[in-house]
Amino acid sequence: MIHRPLIILIAAASLAAGQAAATKSWIPARTADGQPDLQGVWTNATITPFERPAELANKPFLTEKEAAELEKQSAKSKVDRPPAAGDVGTYNQVWFDSGTKVVGTRQTSLVVDPPDGKVPVKPAAEAKRDYDLAHIGDSYEHMSVWDRCITRGVPGRMFPAGYNNAYQILQSPGYVVIMSEMIHDARVIPLDGRAHAPADVRSWDGDSRGHWDGNTLVVDTTNFNGKGWIATSAATGRIKGIPQSEALHVVERFTRTEPGTIQYEVTIDDPNVYTKPWKVSIPLTRDAQYVIYEYACQEGNEAVENILRGARAKEQAAR
Repeated sequence: MIHRPLIILIAAASLAAGQAAATKSWIPARTADGQPDLQGVWTNATITPFERPAELANKPFLTEKEAAELEKQSAKSKVDRPPAAGDVGTYNQVWFDSGTKVVGTRQTSLVVDPPDGKVPVKPAAEAKRDYDLAHIGDSYEHMSVWDRCITRGVPGRMFPAGYNNAYQILQSPGYVVIMSEMIHDARVIPLDGRAHAPADVRSWDGDSRGHWDGNTLVVDTTNFNGKGWIATSAATGRIKGIPQSEALHVVERFTRTEPGTIQYEVTIDDPNVYTKPWKVSIPLTRDAQYVIYEYACQEGNEAVENILRGARAKEQAAR
């Protein structure tokens, strides 16, 4: 008798081998200066959950039938319903673009390491997340840096959200630029081998340096200011609001595996927040018809003030 864990390992190894063979047989186009061409507009909307659901604890991949059923159930849930009494409601479905399909690998979570698909968060980091959530009305400092129109962070901007899941990649000799539709962040990444900025130079999105490992763009980011969140979208579930520290180290890998796909992988290491490093894997799909419009964040500009004003009014009424 073959035990279930062994079957899972065999299935995972078979899928990985098939992907490796496909990648090896396809040679990406080159830019004028001879680098693998990653340019274009790419999207990553998906219904695959960020972490693996409890009911799929020992199942790293869905079958084709299971994937089809999950997509069917997701479609049924994406309908407009009137808000409950006393609820101001939310956007209708025309404003959302969270995807309709699971990722092509049919992996059961975007988190692929640890093998259980769960982010190894320390209790203190979860407590900080919960405290911020409970004190949003006290100060803007407890609110998401996305709601405050600052940034979705690195690598948070690469994690799928409810809408605006597009990225434009541009290349020039010595540089790669990755522009994210959400909050219109543009990362200008040098490829000339320069060292990271001095340790006392820190920023919200850190200091990124890139290099090529064969056909893979590797981006190494350090020098974070420790004030951001690792993820800001509700699509990341319990990981939304987990804090960053100055020790955060992010390594991203962009590999164009076929004309319409870049395989994106990111390893996150922050010993002050996690018990060990963890990894996310998401395919980016090229969409030549996608139009990126300005993301002005005006709603956030108004919402922060309104939330704080509402909290002060509530305090006044309680006196």
